[in-house]
Amino acid sequence: MHNLSLIHLRDVTRAVKELCIEACTHLPGQVCSLLEKARQEEPFPPARETLELICRNAKIAAETGIPICQDTGMAVVFAYLGQDVHLTGGLLEDAVNEGVRQGYTEGYLRKSVVGDPVRRGNTGDNTPAILHIRIVPGNQLRLVVSPKGFGSENMSRVAMLAPAQGLEGVKQFVLDAVKQAGSNPCPPMMLGVGIGGDFEQVATLAKEALVFSQPHPDPWYRALEKELLDSVNRLGIGPQGFGGQTTALSLHIRTAPTHIAGLPVAVNVGCHVTRHAERVLTGQPCTLAAKEGNR
Repeated sequence: MHNLSLIHLRDVTRAVKELCIEACTHLPGQVCSLLEKARQEEPFPPARETLELICRNAKIAAETGIPICQDTGMAVVFAYLGQDVHLTGGLLEDAVNEGVRQGYTEGYLRKSVVGDPVRRGNTGDNTPAILHIRIVPGNQLRLVVSPKGFGSENMSRVAMLAPAQGLEGVKQFVLDAVKQAGSNPCPPMMLGVGIGGDFEQVATLAKEALVFSQPHPDPWYRALEKELLDSVNRLGIGPQGFGGQTTALSLHIRTAPTHIAGLPVAVNVGCHVTRHAERVLTGQPCTLAAKEGNR
């Protein structure tokens, strides 16, 4: 006998719908704290006033349920599926997209997705979502919804560096990406940096570093995070490009093994409205009887 957790996909749809609305109207506490800290420490008056307005805007959004920003983004969804979870009632991808459709419609959130990248044509409901599925230990489903606006997404960069470019090449690429971004991503920015893997994995690493905003577990990389953040803030771009010491609120790195011939690097740029909301679903216990031949 094998103990499973049974989760119906209607619960996934409901959770995604609510998370879309929550993420677009409530800035995470961690981001609010970083903004407030930057406001208190910013010595340049125009920059400090801009930070005050940003903090006020986030407070009004949370109190009224109005989106923090008019660009409510593409819905990026991370689904961490416990290997002991059994999903019932359809397909996970369909349930997620239905949740996005309901959330963006019922929440009066701007629908920004076009069905064809070249010929355009709005899909009318902000679907499909960008869905990342990970199989993890356990009997729960963790859902993270991170709406990503494209003022900042358009400033993101990927490079396949040569190994000989090494650490200095990585540092220079990150700083060049921020310089090229300038005021376009509505700074103060939040930055996710991916290093390693291959072409597509390094971009996902950068996205995860941005969304989850956790210090790297390796002290060497934590020191590099601090060094890069300090270097970025010395660029003087400042809040909304008005100057000052607060160009970025945070910078985090995620890494993965890579090929001997490569050094992939990606920078995922987030604006001051770097949003996400999450929920953990635990289903009803159920028991699966394994057949003799499948044991």
